[in-house]
Amino acid sequence: MTIVKTILAQMPAVRQPQAKFLDTLFATILALRGHVNFRNLSRYCDYSERTIQRQFRASFDWAQFHHLTLQTVLGRADEWIEVQDASFVPKSGKRTPGLGSFFNGCAGRPERGLEISTLALVNVTRGYALTRHVAQTPATTKAAGDESRLVWYAQQVLAQRATLPASVKYLVVDGAYAKRSYLDAVVTAQRHVITKLRCDADCYFLHTAPRQ
Repeated sequence: MTIVKTILAQMPAVRQPQAKFLDTLFATILALRGHVNFRNLSRYCDYSERTIQRQFRASFDWAQFHHLTLQTVLGRADEWIEVQDASFVPKSGKRTPGLGSFFNGCAGRPERGLEISTLALVNVTRGYALTRHVAQTPATTKAAGDESRLVWYAQQVLAQRATLPASVKYLVVDGAYAKRSYLDAVVTAQRHVITKLRCDADCYFLHTAPRQ
């Protein structure tokens, strides 16, 4: 029995046909070459393109699946931290849901497209990461600005807190998240945030201890 079958067996809402499809799907994605779409998937497995489309319409509790997966692979002796970061997805057109202006790290400037916000667990001991939640960042108006988007990032962290292993205490983010609207929301929920302050950060509490 594969690890996928073991995890799906712990999910009573998943019936046998869906469990069989998901077990085949994960193995096929790892084996196929080219784009992951319905037509290409049908070339590498026994399911037809129409059957794959029908299976993708069925609901599935990905949060519970990721939670059970992490419980299975987490080593008690390993040190884990949680990380959050956003990725820009270029997209043309005018009718795509969520289309807006997002910062593109590769170009070093805001561009029009889509964005996904990802939560992951990093195994500090062994040096690898496991994605635990991905959500599409909603487009905000210019009047709302970056502050409302940072609040949404914080809400994503808090919403997924129930599926976070109790042994994970630290949340690591880059300097773009080092703003009061984000930090206040996360710290209030007793999360320990590790980040780098921006060059224009206002430090209200000055360091008065002797210099080392």
